[in-house]
Parts: sequence; C-alpha cells; structure tokens
Amino acid sequence: MATTPQSPLGFVNTDSLLSEEDIAIRDTVRKHVEEKVKPNLAGWYESASIPARELAKELGDLGVLGMHLEGYGCAGTSATAYGLACMELEAGDSGLRSLVSVQGSLAMFAIWKHGSEEQKREWLPRMAAGEAIGCFGLTEPDFGSNPGGMRTRARKDGTDWILSGNKMWITNGSVADVAVVWAQTEEGIRGFVVPTDTPGFSAPEIKQKMSLRASVTSELVLDNVRLPGSAMLPNVVGLSGPLSCLNEARFGIVFGALGAARDCLETAIAYAKDREIFDKPLAGFQLTQAKLADMTLELGKGMLLALHLGRLKDEGRLDHRQVSLGKLNNTREAIKIARECRTILGAAGITLEYPLMRHANNLESVLTYEGTSEVHQLIIGQAVTGESAYR
Repeated sequence: MATTPQSPLGFVNTDSLLSEEDIAIRDTVRKHVEEKVKPNLAGWYESASIPARELAKELGDLGVLGMHLEGYGCAGTSATAYGLACMELEAGDSGLRSLVSVQGSLAMFAIWKHGSEEQKREWLPRMAAGEAIGCFGLTEPDFGSNPGGMRTRARKDGTDWILSGNKMWITNGSVADVAVVWAQTEEGIRGFVVPTDTPGFSAPEIKQKMSLRASVTSELVLDNVRLPGSAMLPNVVGLSGPLSCLNEARFGIVFGALGAARDCLETAIAYAKDREIFDKPLAGFQLTQAKLADMTLELGKGMLLALHLGRLKDEGRLDHRQVSLGKLNNTREAIKIARECRTILGAAGITLEYPLMRHANNLESVLTYEGTSEVHQLIIGQAVTGESAYR
C-alpha cells in the first residue's frame, strides 16, 4: 500500500528547530543554487574550470561571504544560518562551498579576528562584496596535518618583512587578490596579508584533479616577497592563529557535507521511484528501502548534531573538539551515503547526468582537508582519555 512520501530531513522535522530567519536564509541560498548554479555544475566539473570571479560577485550580492562576521560590510548572521548556507552551497557542489568557506571562514576571518583596523577596512568590505577574492596559505607540500613544522620563513629587513617558501593545495589561490600567509619568524608563527600582485608572489594552478574539479586549487610560491611591516597580522602569535581559522572552516563543513549527502539521497529516492525493474519500481524492493532507510537515519542524525553545534556556537559555548566530532562524523557518513546512492542508480550513477559520482569524488577531498579523519579521531581520543597520541 503506497503512502505519501516524506523528504529525508522532513522525516526528522529538523525545520522545527530553526528560526524563521534561519529558514529564510537557507531557502534564499537554496533557490540561488538551484536556479543559477546547478545547471552549470556538470559542465564546470567536466572542464575543471569555474568562473570564480563571476561567482564571487554573485555570492557577495547574495550576502554569504563572511556572513557570520560582524561589521565591515558583513551580514552578521548567526553561526547556524551560516552553516545552513554552507549546506545549500554544498548541495550544489563542494567546490562552491569551498570558495565561500575559504573566503569567509579562513581569509576574511583571519583578518577580522587577528588583523589591524587598517587591514580590516582595506580588505573586508571588498571581500564581503565579492569584489576581492582571498585565499589562505597554511598547508605546505610536506606539512599538512603538522602545520607547526612549516618551512615558509619571514625575516625582518629593516621595517619590512621578506617571505620565502611554498604553500600547497590552496583553494582560490590562482584567482585571489589577497593571500593570508602563515610563516615562521624568530618569535614564532605569524600571519601576513599579502596582495597577490606583490613581486615574487605567484600561484600556479594545480591541474589533473579528480576531485573538487569545479574549484580553483593552487600552489603558492613566495620568492623573497617584500612586505611592509603593516602587512603582519598584529593580534596573534603562534599556531593558535591559523588553527582558530581552521575551526571556523570546519564548522561550515559539518553542515556542508550534509548538503552533498542530502542531494545524493534525494536523487536516489527520485530515481528509485521512477526506475522499474522486474515490473515494479525499484523503490518497492526491500533491499532498496533498507539502503534508503539507513541513509535517512544517518543524514538525520548528522543534521541534529550539526544544529546542536550551531546553537552552541551561537551561545559562545562551542569547544573546538566538538567541531572535530561533527566534522569526523558528518564527512564520514556523507561519503558513505554518496557511495551507497550510486549503487542504487547502477551504471547511471557514474555519469554527470546525476550528481552522485561528482559528490562522492568531492567528498574524498572534504574527508581529508581541514583536518583528516585520523587527526580528528586523535583530537577526540585525547579529549576522552587525557592522553596525547600524536607522537
């Protein structure tokens, strides 16, 4: 006997936990992604190219760039609303959410949190509007999970700084107008605001990616880049600076990964209802329903976790280790959902006609960037045992 179907997240009624403003922001971003972005994603993914500047301007007009920051042209929304926006962006593509996440939670947040008033006024309004694109230079070819070992150096030369080194896997790098670069100095790790037209700075794009193809990924090369003393972020010394930014970005991923998972699950449900096999809809078979039920369960659990963390963040009570918990769970479950949904579509699931393989490939990157699953396991393990297992 057929009954009226419910959407996966409608089944757990997570909308009842949202404010009217949260829902309005989410629905606005969803409408933009559905109408303006999704029709182009397969082409961008296949060609491994995106109109980054055009997208940045559109996203600035939408108000999502640095949306959870206060002042300087930023929208000043709740953290929960920002998370919901990330979910809708990643329901389009992880690359789209990455553009927004790197812009707002890494580059803009670093300047907003640790920068001088002059740096904030110079960059944040333009970045919020999408008129200037930012990137964040922390990871190096040999230092990802262990950023404290970075080899990039900044040395004083009179009142100037000279930066030398390489950064790797930098989203937005080749199209950025400004890079926030972290480097070793005599007093510890410091951040620098580097206009990308500074002599000695270059950002060759990384090609032949099989994941995040609708995203710009680059190397940053700093060849004796000379900066004035005012380029240094004045309000933080040490690894706590870049890690505070990463925590902001990870929070967005907690929600974002669920967007990709939801898009996969909704696609698989629609396909299973339409696809007939052995003279009945694929959705009418017990094994198919078992898959869909398990995925609905995990998506709902992940969403409840994300919303709980969002409320804690809005109340100023969120611990960075709790963000690790959310990132570990939701990225891990999202990629499982993407892979399982692909099995429901069979051969059709590997084509760009459907988003499943694109999401699954993207989530391979999301699983390991902003902290690998293994690093987050160790963070949680240390929290519950009191013992550090990093070495």
